[in-house]
Amino acid sequence: MPSKAGRTEGRRVEKPSAQELVVKAPAKVNLVLRVLDRRSDGYHNVWSLMQAVGLEDELRIRRRPDVEGVVLRCDDPQLPTDASNLVHRAATRVLQAAGRQGGVEVHISKRIPIGGGLGGGSSDAAATIAALNRLLDLQWSGSEMARVGAGLGSDVPFFFHAPTAIVRGRGEDVVPFRLSGRRWIVLVNPGFPIATQWAYERLSRMRSGAPPLSPELTALTQGGIGTWEDVIPIMVNDFEEALRPTHPALAEIKQTLLDSGAEAALLSGSGATVFGVFRQEESATHSSDILRQLAAYHVYVAPASSISSFSQEGVTPAPVACG
Repeated sequence: MPSKAGRTEGRRVEKPSAQELVVKAPAKVNLVLRVLDRRSDGYHNVWSLMQAVGLEDELRIRRRPDVEGVVLRCDDPQLPTDASNLVHRAATRVLQAAGRQGGVEVHISKRIPIGGGLGGGSSDAAATIAALNRLLDLQWSGSEMARVGAGLGSDVPFFFHAPTAIVRGRGEDVVPFRLSGRRWIVLVNPGFPIATQWAYERLSRMRSGAPPLSPELTALTQGGIGTWEDVIPIMVNDFEEALRPTHPALAEIKQTLLDSGAEAALLSGSGATVFGVFRQEESATHSSDILRQLAAYHVYVAPASSISSFSQEGVTPAPVACG
């Protein structure tokens, strides 16, 4: 039975009615992000160790037999609610695949910064797929839902394997990783976006080729298990070097996090959010107070999530299920 906070095994869920679900969609950070060779389709292969973080959007999703298609609303006016939105596209794709009459209504309460390298849109899309899987009683497995998500965005499949996973290729190759220990994350968004395509182009211009994976990363791939003490010394993001000359604020934030007690600090994705890893909540809160005083940054403190993903391979029903 859910607790008063609405927690079930897996994701935190509420059940307002048999036709409606409320689901939390977590942010992610890249503990490692290596940008590798360019593919024939123009995209780059990546190697990333991703970690879910307890900064969450909330999605209220309900069936609407009286409408056709998707009705999407959001409390943040910056977020488009038309067919360009990943949630809209995810819901449309599920309805088409299910061949069901009627539509759905989705309301997003936005907390994850938009365009900040934290995967908020991808997580919201994964939450939508998983919730509709339950509402429509589709009984898709985790791998089936991840395949639907892979056609929407490179980060979407990760959220069906979270809280921690190694992500390769364009994001479609996801292997769960067991990371033991507990840490707190301070997320610092400077308030400006960085276009992903521009960041990739700049990185490509700055280097003649991608260096190979280190032996430590290869060992993580083979082992599939590790501790924070194993991961922290090898945290790296290839975009940092490319963005340092054009966005000096990112390096300043990183240094402030380290000076205020972070065990490690890193850019997430292609930015612009920088995060610090802390052993204790108290030290994370202290660091966040310092950063809020320095500039008009958006600063969040959240645990590195140990909660299961929306769905795990071979687990039916999905953890977002009501009941």
